[in-house]
Amino acid sequence: MYRSAQRGRVGTLTGAALSGLFSCASVSAAPLQAPGVTELEAIEVVGEGTNSSRIEPLTRSKVSNAPQSLPAAVSTITEEEIRTLNVDRDISNIYRRVPGVVANNIDQGDTGNGFRMRGFTTNGTHGADVAVYVDGVPQNIPSSQGGAGHGPVFMEWLTPQMIKRVDVIKGPISALYGDQNRAGSVNIETLDGGDVASSIGMDIASFDGRRANLVLGGEHDGFESLFVADTYKTNGYRKAAETNRDNYFWKLTKVIGDAKYSARFSHYESDFKNDGYLNLPALKADTISRRDTDNLYGFGNANRNTYVLNRTPAEGEEGLYYTAYFEDFKRVRGIANGTNTHNYGKDDRDIYGGRLAYNFVYQDSAALMVGADVRRDKGIAYRQQYRNFEPTPNYYFDFDMDLITYGVFAQGQYKPIDSLKVLAGIRYDRFDYDIENLKFRNADTGYNSSVTTPKLGLVWTPVQQLELFTNAAQGFRSPAAEYISAGSTGALPLSETGGRINSSVRPSKVTSYDAGFTVRPSERFSSTTEFYYIQNDSETLQTSPGVFEQVSNTTRKGVETSFNYQLTSTVSAYASYGRIIDAVIDNPTPGTGEKLVVPEHTYKAGMQYRNAFMGGQLTLNADAYHLAGIPYYVGTEEREMPLYTRYDLRASYDYSDYQFSVYGTFQPHRYGSEVAYGTTSGLVTVPQPSTTLGASFRYFF
Repeated sequence: MYRSAQRGRVGTLTGAALSGLFSCASVSAAPLQAPGVTELEAIEVVGEGTNSSRIEPLTRSKVSNAPQSLPAAVSTITEEEIRTLNVDRDISNIYRRVPGVVANNIDQGDTGNGFRMRGFTTNGTHGADVAVYVDGVPQNIPSSQGGAGHGPVFMEWLTPQMIKRVDVIKGPISALYGDQNRAGSVNIETLDGGDVASSIGMDIASFDGRRANLVLGGEHDGFESLFVADTYKTNGYRKAAETNRDNYFWKLTKVIGDAKYSARFSHYESDFKNDGYLNLPALKADTISRRDTDNLYGFGNANRNTYVLNRTPAEGEEGLYYTAYFEDFKRVRGIANGTNTHNYGKDDRDIYGGRLAYNFVYQDSAALMVGADVRRDKGIAYRQQYRNFEPTPNYYFDFDMDLITYGVFAQGQYKPIDSLKVLAGIRYDRFDYDIENLKFRNADTGYNSSVTTPKLGLVWTPVQQLELFTNAAQGFRSPAAEYISAGSTGALPLSETGGRINSSVRPSKVTSYDAGFTVRPSERFSSTTEFYYIQNDSETLQTSPGVFEQVSNTTRKGVETSFNYQLTSTVSAYASYGRIIDAVIDNPTPGTGEKLVVPEHTYKAGMQYRNAFMGGQLTLNADAYHLAGIPYYVGTEEREMPLYTRYDLRASYDYSDYQFSVYGTFQPHRYGSEVAYGTTSGLVTVPQPSTTLGASFRYFF
């Protein structure tokens, strides 16, 4: 069994191990490392494991800056849950069980992690439109040319052995998160050295998947140290799908007086090849194989070094918080876009900044956090045409950027009576950009703009078993460099003339409304249902060559419901259903469709069995994931993508200092895929293997 540094060989199984897997609504840690709340009490593994468990009381009414206290739907993924998931090569698989979240496993090398929610699709396979933070450090990369457009999230530098918890907040209700917080936000907290025992592990999987990692955790003289080294290699399902990745992580933590300080360093490097997308009509006609490459294979590499310093209160939530960080970010990616050409994108950026905040707490009835953050992103980002794997003098984009964003925020909570809590927050963010357009020098420009996003929410707890919540909040997305400093998007040589400055482009703002409830009628059952309506009043579209304007609004309406059930002390189950009622462009460009390419129906369900067995502990997990009703267009003709279903099975056995696991992922629909695009020649898609099998071994010392 995976043990914390304080556990014995038989140890204690935390309640998060049972219910973190099935949490659907509202437990998480504060974005600034406030104490967490688990779903179930601890269960001691003794004999046949017949102890009972119960679900903790509801927590939204609590005065706290932890995400689980927000008047919104919040899901928590615990470290125990992550160890029961088939994460394999793609860390975004940690979102597989979160209600309403679509996790995209596109098997295209290290090209950005696929997750999206609430009907947002802009760069939708790479986490844009969700503000993602790790230990207080923003992860969205603006104006990326070597990745996936504006605001993608690259989490390949994370491994499961680094993560303590992940909080997924639906909607832009929290004022603590800034750019890209339109669909919601994600806060990831890494482990401390005292949280884990030292171990060494090895994994093998289908298609030459190989992983080895070393975890060194411990405490000495008040210092907690965690070191993780991980190497991963695979040849992939298709002919040119190859990934080679190395991750290193070291974190040092110490409590001094009333403060907890941590410093961490991470290094990530990767090189990969990928096969791109295949035409679905050609696949069905058997003129091309599911494992083939269309035209040329793609390629890329990345190198990322990050340094982070954090301070939080050692006890409780009141006090001073700060974060400072520096990151050296390099990334290239070549995407085949012809029979002998690539669109070759590169980012070479220095990113640094910080956050300073103070949380004032008055007993259990009020709290106010005020703070400021700043981020500077300086470097080059370009897309160049390659022909026969060699560079040409032609560029699609070429920028030298100095992007500075300033933000100030306040978030307060007040309980006028014990059963009612009011939350109010506000953010003000300002953008000071200096953009050199090296492709069109006439389009060199500065850019100054700002955006204010208020938040308001209520929680009413009329009885102990019921929480009602509602909120109205605004979120925003910064404008991309190619919107502000534009020109022809075709491949052309660098020029001293040409281009266009679109100085009127504003940050894209959404207004989101939520209403929902969580009910826990018994100690073993809970359910959360939420309804949402999102109006985006300033979506940016290209209206003519080089001209970007805010002429399109989008509307999204949906409902999500989820259930947790602790059947017995050894068996748990979960289920969720997400329905997108509307996801449309209000005034689409002529010749295009109005519906956004998002699944109308998202189904998730699973069970876990955990019990003592032959002197050790046996854990069995089964998960099912299904997407349906995904529209796409060929011109203005609406069509529907093939169904996609995924099943995950995993069995783990912990005995003394050893852990053994076997697992399988099954994707039975021959043409189903989580990521596909409509083109004039039909749907292009990423074929998935019908079966992937793997096994792992870990030794704790």
